[in-house]
Amino acid sequence: MRSSAFAVLLVLSTAGMAQSVPPRFTLEWEALAAHIVARLDLQAGERFLTVARPGVFDELIPHLRYEVMKTGAVDLGVIDVLAEPVPAEWSEEVLREAGLAARGALSDMLQSVDASIMLPGTNPTHPAYAALQDILRTQRGRTVHFHWLQNGSAFPLPGQPLPPAHVIETTYQQALLGTDYEALAAHQRRFEQSMRSGEVRVTNPAGTDIRFRIGNRPVNFQDGDASTPRAERGVVLIDREIELPAGALRVAPVEETVYGTIAFPPSQWSGSAVVGLELTFEARPARSLRCLRKPARPPSRRKWPARDPQAVLFGSSRWDSIRCWRCRSRTPGFPTTDTERA
Repeated sequence: MRSSAFAVLLVLSTAGMAQSVPPRFTLEWEALAAHIVARLDLQAGERFLTVARPGVFDELIPHLRYEVMKTGAVDLGVIDVLAEPVPAEWSEEVLREAGLAARGALSDMLQSVDASIMLPGTNPTHPAYAALQDILRTQRGRTVHFHWLQNGSAFPLPGQPLPPAHVIETTYQQALLGTDYEALAAHQRRFEQSMRSGEVRVTNPAGTDIRFRIGNRPVNFQDGDASTPRAERGVVLIDREIELPAGALRVAPVEETVYGTIAFPPSQWSGSAVVGLELTFEARPARSLRCLRKPARPPSRRKWPARDPQAVLFGSSRWDSIRCWRCRSRTPGFPTTDTERA
């Protein structure tokens, strides 16, 4: 009888342990590396550099370098950025001055780099990343911006917490490996033509209703094509900095055509909770477009001049100021009614 009871307990314990085992997921490092290099379309003799953050995607780097070697391109190795956060006692001035010096030196040293990759955890505040962008601005080279969960790529919406990390990574991996890039590029071009044909209107149930035109403004297609021919056709910086996973399309509207309202979800601004925030654009000829980030005190009505030091430049065409910050929050530091249109 005792042995039977022990057997039952053993079975129940084993079942409980099985239920407590966390989900398991391993990224397909070899497939990811091969896919990234294929999107770059590296040619024999091209010089390739990897910029990485220590401890982030370390498993990918050997496979990536080997795939580069297989193409006949020259693997220049890896530049590690400074891991963050840095010790609190380190001097900000020392870090800032050292970063500026490193950026200048690296801009000179990396002139011969034909292609590169910015791995997750790196960003333009790092000297190596900034130096390669400086080179891209001279219409030379190309890079892959490989974004993942780092740098705020995935963030929760109000009332909708993020899924577990392995679920997000599974989605990202499928997006990278499973995308039909020719179909994506064709879809983006159709979307561009539709935008150029007239007025664009964006709405949502929260109250956003914004209209604008793009005219002949350049459109950036993040269609996953990181080849040299694509880079040579580039107009703006990010035409040479290709994002993977792909899919984004970017364009700046013609400023004087923008009008309507953007409704923000419940959110935090400078650490304060804000509900019911709406940003309203009223189109009329003016000098520049500026919008207040956060007022020093909560006035009921106030004009924000074009040179207000608290304002943030949104555009550089013919706008002077806008009605903004219609906010129904009682949080101190935010206005409760519309500011006055200048």
